[in-house]
Amino acid sequence: MTLKINSLIIFLAVVSTGFSQSELSATQAVFIALEKNYQIIISEKQYEIGKKNNKWSEAGLFPTVTLNVAQNNVIQDNRNNPFTFTPGIVLSQSIDPSLNASWNIFSGFQVKMSKQRLMQLEQQSENNALAVIETTIQDVLKAYYTAQLQNDRRALFSSIVDLSRERYSYYELKEKYSNSNTLELLQFKNQYLTDSTNLLLQEISYKNSLRNLGILMNDSTLAENNIALTDKIDVAIVNLNFEDAEQEMLANNKNLKNQYINLELQKTNTSFSRSFLYPTLNFQAGINPGWSNLREIQYNELQIETNTLVYYGNFSLRYSIFNNWKNKRAVEVSKIQEEIAALNIESMKQTLSSTLKNLIDMYHARIQLVSISEENLIYSKMAFELAQKRFDLGTINSIDLASFQNTYQNTMIQHYENLFNKLDVYLEINKLTGKIGLEYPTQK
Repeated sequence: MTLKINSLIIFLAVVSTGFSQSELSATQAVFIALEKNYQIIISEKQYEIGKKNNKWSEAGLFPTVTLNVAQNNVIQDNRNNPFTFTPGIVLSQSIDPSLNASWNIFSGFQVKMSKQRLMQLEQQSENNALAVIETTIQDVLKAYYTAQLQNDRRALFSSIVDLSRERYSYYELKEKYSNSNTLELLQFKNQYLTDSTNLLLQEISYKNSLRNLGILMNDSTLAENNIALTDKIDVAIVNLNFEDAEQEMLANNKNLKNQYINLELQKTNTSFSRSFLYPTLNFQAGINPGWSNLREIQYNELQIETNTLVYYGNFSLRYSIFNNWKNKRAVEVSKIQEEIAALNIESMKQTLSSTLKNLIDMYHARIQLVSISEENLIYSKMAFELAQKRFDLGTINSIDLASFQNTYQNTMIQHYENLFNKLDVYLEINKLTGKIGLEYPTQK
């Protein structure tokens, strides 16, 4: 596979033909995870919340209108009250609805600052969602190639077992029909049993790696579906240099972007705290109609009905002249917090640059290790094949042959490990530089 992780941009359009039940590519694994991974779904919901909250109405620009309706019932016994104008037992009933509007005309630019803060929070939630997507892509690719690494090791152990089985069967027949060396038969039997054990353990490791990939893809049946992984671990990837990678990191790293958003949020908080130094102007208006009924319920001698209608419109101006300098201190503290946020950015830049430098050095070292192990594998394979020929000619014994076989096996395993380690650090660098991304083929 040519991993267009040229900057690990996953072109999901290639999987629009569907997901085969028998084969799985790295791109398909990423696509499925992006559709089904719980953490991504949660982050998308959080972004949706931030988007819904980013409204002028949430910031308080528009007036609020409330409707209240009260229905009151009062019974008053005035039979022993000589000073009342309503003797007897009086029932008083009333309905008092009210429609009230309140509008904050000016509050020291608090509405503007609130809207700006909501917009920044939406950007932060979007950035967090992208960070979760990046992490998921990296985790899926690492899990996929870990499973492919275990699969390659399984294939190696399987071929070794086949070779051991053939050799053991040959010497078993040779001992039966001729005078062969029993020690060699025992040696080959021991080697066959050891290789079979290694293959069994490797099968378990491969199944576990598929299950780990299935967890990220939210597919619990992946390990049981006999899936064939199509993308090999020897991925064609580009060379990297620190200067270019550092520029991309400073421009695209999601954690660093979050720190910049935090700084902007803190600046907004400073402006919001400063708004309390200004006066506030509020307008309230309403209408209150009322209907009441008053009647004497014992002798029915009194019955009065009343209707009232009240309108009002009031302005209120509030200005805090002195409150022990609390508002002023709040502004000063917020400015200090701005400085702390700026220092956090500089600290993160330094830490990220140092981490990136180490990763780039490690990446170049692992490229060299792959080159060395690849050459070492060629020679160990040649040595093993030559040892088999010499064993057939009788110039070396079975113990020497087993030693050459183990050397070839260990060299192959180490080569697989070096290939995976190179890819692993490459993925880490691309995540750090913010180059792991995706493009959805949007369909409405």
